[in-house]
Amino acid sequence: MAHPKRKWSKARTSRHRSAWKLEMPGFVECPQCHSKMLRRKVCKNCGYLDGKQVIAIGEEA
Repeated sequence: MAHPKRKWSKARTSRHRSAWKLEMPGFVECPQCHSKMLRRKVCKNCGYLDGKQVIAIGEEA
């Protein structure tokens, strides 16, 4: 079984793990209804993507 040839220092370990950090998802404002939406995704409120209606969202009575 593989094993390390020499010990990693604590500084090297933390530097190695610094790339594991999480990022917040990119939120943008929808140009149609001005609600918050994820980048490059269909707006959940109006159903538009890149100025075109992709999903027909109707009002439920």
